[in-house]
Amino acid sequence: MTRLSVNINKVATIRNARGGNMPDLVQVAKDIEAFGANGITVHPRPDERHIRYDDVWELRAVVKTELNVEGNPKEDRFVDLVSEVLPDQVTLVPDSQNQLTSNHGWDTVKNQGYLTEIIAKFRNLGIRTSIFVDADLDMIEGAATTGTDRIELYTEEYASGFEKNRLAAIEPYVAASKKAMELKLGLNAGHDLNRTNLRFFAENIVGLSEVSIGHAFVSDALYYGFENTVGLYLRELR
Repeated sequence: MTRLSVNINKVATIRNARGGNMPDLVQVAKDIEAFGANGITVHPRPDERHIRYDDVWELRAVVKTELNVEGNPKEDRFVDLVSEVLPDQVTLVPDSQNQLTSNHGWDTVKNQGYLTEIIAKFRNLGIRTSIFVDADLDMIEGAATTGTDRIELYTEEYASGFEKNRLAAIEPYVAASKKAMELKLGLNAGHDLNRTNLRFFAENIVGLSEVSIGHAFVSDALYYGFENTVGLYLRELR
């Protein structure tokens, strides 16, 4: 079954809105794991508007499943954090410093040399690596030349097209997953996946190891609570 990694950035956003420690990010991560999620994802950004760098250290001490840390490795502070914390997985995302949310994957052809170097650094530390990419066969082939363990498909285009024509929306992702399998790349996916579009995606994508879901998950949890929401998302992946 595809693994569910819950991105808890939005929990940190709520906490940071008032200062203090409510909600308690670390306790939320522990509870989400206890309720059956397969991993925790965080994406610290330079301005620390949601996840703080100190949070990653605290989470590393308590997460018992897998800790996935996302971010832009062109930020030296991010590279230092990952190299010291040693998460189970690092997902490399080409965000600009003030970007609201991730909105594109790497150009793995233009950045091949850089990505090869940084991936070797992380893999030598025993960290599984993943590159955030669009569902573009050329970019997937480029990723395969860098030595990365996995790619993460950026799924916003699928999510935005799902209601209009789900078959057309899923088509490039099916091709992308087959290319990843051909190239022996592990496959993750994330961005705007939710309870409406997740099952269809998971049923049609070959070799899907993991989905990372945050905004929709936390939004649902406001209504249903964390325990019920974990169950609802796991049900879509079965």
